[in-house]
This record gives sequence, C-alpha cells and structure tokens, in this order.
Amino acid sequence: MSGTTPRASIAARGSLTRRLAALTALWVAIGLGLLGWYVVRKDEQQIETATDARLTSLLDAVVAAVAFDPLSGPILLRSLADPEFERPLSGHYWQIRGPGGTVATSRSLWDSRLHPPLPPAEGIRARDMDGPRDEPLRVLERDVTISGRTGQVPLTVQVAVPRDAMEAEITRLRQQMILAFFVLGSGLVAAVALLVVWGLRPLRRTQEELVEVRQGRRLHMDITAPSEIAPLVAEIEALIEQNRATVERARHHVGNLAHAMKTPIAVLRNAVEAEDLGTVRGQVATLERLVQHHLRRARAGALAGSAGAECGPHALASALATALGRLSASRGIRLRVTGEEGARVRADSQDVTEMLGNLMENACKYGRTQVLVTVAPAGEGLVGIAVEDDGEGLEEGEDGVALARGMRLDEAKPGSGLGLAIVSDLVGLYGGSLSLGRSARLGGLRAEIFLPGRVAGGRYEGPD
Repeated sequence: MSGTTPRASIAARGSLTRRLAALTALWVAIGLGLLGWYVVRKDEQQIETATDARLTSLLDAVVAAVAFDPLSGPILLRSLADPEFERPLSGHYWQIRGPGGTVATSRSLWDSRLHPPLPPAEGIRARDMDGPRDEPLRVLERDVTISGRTGQVPLTVQVAVPRDAMEAEITRLRQQMILAFFVLGSGLVAAVALLVVWGLRPLRRTQEELVEVRQGRRLHMDITAPSEIAPLVAEIEALIEQNRATVERARHHVGNLAHAMKTPIAVLRNAVEAEDLGTVRGQVATLERLVQHHLRRARAGALAGSAGAECGPHALASALATALGRLSASRGIRLRVTGEEGARVRADSQDVTEMLGNLMENACKYGRTQVLVTVAPAGEGLVGIAVEDDGEGLEEGEDGVALARGMRLDEAKPGSGLGLAIVSDLVGLYGGSLSLGRSARLGGLRAEIFLPGRVAGGRYEGPD
C-alpha cells in the first residue's frame, strides 16, 4: 500500500504541459478579449462618426434650403439630391418644426412624424430612435434661426437615416475581429504548448536516464542539460553516488560484522560444548558489544554529511585523554592534548569521538610512555587531528595493510583489527582523509585525520 501511494500522489498532480497550456489559454483569452473589445469599440465609434458626418451634410443641406411661410409654416425651397427622401417610408427622413407647432416633413414620412426634438441646446444633437415602422434610426437635430417676413423665426431641423447599414457593418466587424483573435489566440496557445514540450525535453531525457540507472543499465547519467536544470541533474547525480556509497558502506558493515563475529561465535560454540558458562558469558558480552558497535556504524552512515553537525575535537580529545589516562596509568603512559581549542569540524560528535577513541586507544596500546594529540588547521577549510605515540610505529609499506579490515600487524595485542579501517570509513563519510606515517617528535606512529572545518580562534603556533 505504501509503495503505491507516492506514485498515485505524483500522477494526481497532472501534466505540466497541460497546466501551462491552460494558463496560457486563459491569459490569452483575457488579454485578446480585452484588446478585441477595445478595438471593436473604437471601430464602432468610427463607424458612428462616419454615419454622423454623412447625416451632418444632409442636415446642412436641409438647413440651407429651409424657409418660413407665415401662412403654411416651414417649407423646403428645393428638393434634396437623395431620392430616398421621396420614397414613402424609406427610412430616410427630414422634419422641420416651426413656431406654433407647425411641421414640415419629407415625402418619405408620409403621414407619420418623428419623435419630438430634445430640449434646445447649442450645436448638433445626435440620438437613436424608432421610425414609423419601428425601424431603428440614427437622428441628428439642430436648432436654427432664419429671417422671415415677420422677423427672426426659430426652427428645429431633424434628419434621420436607418441604422441597419451601420449595425450590419458593426456586426460584420465584430465577427471578423472574433475570428481573427480566435485564430491568433489558438496559434499562441499552440506555440506555447510546442515550446513547453520542446523545453521539457531535457527533463524527459533525465527521467529516461534515471529509469536506466534504476534498472541497472547504466551507472551514471550522461546528459548535457541546459543551465536552468543543470544544478538539478548534478544533484540527482550526487544522490545516485550517495546511494551507491551507502550500499557500499552497508556491504562493509556486513563484512566487518561477519569478520568480527566469526571468532567469538567459534569460541562460544566450543564453550557451550564444554559447558564453560564463564566463557559463554564473556563471548555473549563480546557479541553484544560488536552488535552495538555496528549499530553505531549504521547510524553514523545515516548521519554522514548531514547539515548543521559540528563539534569541537579538542574538547572531545581531552575527555578521551582523561578516560584513557586512568586505564593506562598502570603502564605509565601519559596523554597530552594540545592545539586549537576553538577548532570546529563539520561532523557528528559521536563519530568524531569514535574516530579519536580508536586512534588514541591504538596509541596507548602500542606506545611506551606518551601519547600526543594535536588539533591544528590543515589548509583552507580543513582541520587536522594528529595522534602520535612513541612506540615502534609502522614499517614502510605497512600503512595499506593496517587500514585493511580485520588485518592486525601485531597478533600479540588484543583486538579485532577493525579500528583503523573503521576510522578510515568514518573519515571518508565526511569527505575527509586519514594518513599514517612516522612521528617526527615521538618516533612512533603518527595517525592524522583531516576533516572539513574551521578555526574560530587565533592562529595555532605549535605544540607545547
């Protein structure tokens, strides 16, 4: 059940390409919709302006031909050039209102009338109204004053034309704009979708290579990624290497445990057959210590490289020197810890204690009278911790044998032969190194570990 849940959760998130295409379509629809509305509105205003300009010329022609007869009211001295004003109910009308409610109309109005004019105002007034047949009309009206036989006569002149042509042109414009913007928007969405598909090719290639790595068909990823995802590919490659190193460490732990338990198990078998309960208890305790030791190794492997792990090696070495000094007092061995007290290393304190404990215990075991631990900077971003003794040390070429799991150069001394190998493994977990050589000060073995770290205090001047 737990194995299928993550896949279902990932699949439920949907396709990145579809989501980007949907967001692009939404944005394009909103953007082009607003742009289309603006363009259509501007074009409608231009069409209305052109229609009003034509109506204005007709209105001026009527005003230029109007006169006032005191007996019959307003009259038109000459006919307009447009024959539609003569055809009954053609939609092209003019109407003149004079004082006393007198009205003159075009022949096209027949016995109908246009709506009364708006209240008097300066200039030309434009509005829409329904005609005699309830057809939509565009009307311009204007108040003028002409000279008559009785003096100045105020008149209101109205000219109307059908809105059908204008509405048809606006409708055609809207349809064309909708079609044009739809084609443009569809092209933009399709182009973005293609760009996303093309842009995500490196991610798909990365996924394919990860599948091959998981299936064991390749050891490493071999992909040239663009700069945007190159860090991701690098982190994935680092994770692959870390997992491979974890598996290798697990194999080492199993090998160490098997090697260390082989002898106690054989002794335990013989003790059981001989019914030697004292030996059985001792070997059971030994096996318990070995199991606890390798459990700590597994924990160290899990914590290796974790962020924020930092400790002071000088304080840890001082505490170990105090404990080992009591155990080695009968042999007259003196332990000293010198160097940078403010040095800090990026490693778990229990792991550093394990490393120093193995090295210092070996030094006490093989040293004659003294053991020296020195903490000092060892270059940019490194701290060196050297453990020296005055024993016989290693002969040339024996350092590689000493670091091998289960190898003991002195069979007379008790131990499992895993101490230096474990130290080497732990140092490697934290990106450090272990070196073995002869001590120039004491003459015995010099084992020095180098770990990433820093020095918080002043510059170290050397041992006491």
